[in-house]
Formats: sequence, C-alpha cells, structure tokens
Amino acid sequence: MANTRQSAAPGSTGALDQLKYEVANELHAKLGPDITSRENGSVGGEMTKRLVRFAEESLKNGQKI
Repeated sequence: MANTRQSAAPGSTGALDQLKYEVANELHAKLGPDITSRENGSVGGEMTKRLVRFAEESLKNGQKI
C-alpha cells in the first residue's frame, strides 16, 4: 500500500524522518512492520512530546511557528 499521508508543512518530511530515527535510537527501539505497535508507538509519542515542547518554547519567545 502506498503512503498517502500529506504533510501540513510541505518539505518537513525529511526533518520528521530524521527526528523519528534519532528518537528510536535514543529509546533503543527498532522500527518496522515486524515490531509491536507499542514499541513503534513509543517513538511516535516521544516525537509528539518534543514537537509540542518546541512549539511551546517558540511561542514563549515570541516566535511564529
């Protein structure tokens, strides 16, 4: 099945993929279809936490997101 997700920020796919693999490496998690959804989900959850933290800090500093 083809990946049909569309990014809200065109051009961000590469940065998100890099973040995904950095987080997976830090969590010592392997990614892929043979890995449990819990393990894959832990990577996505941590990515979300970091992105929210980044957005909050940017807003506190008066930066546009």
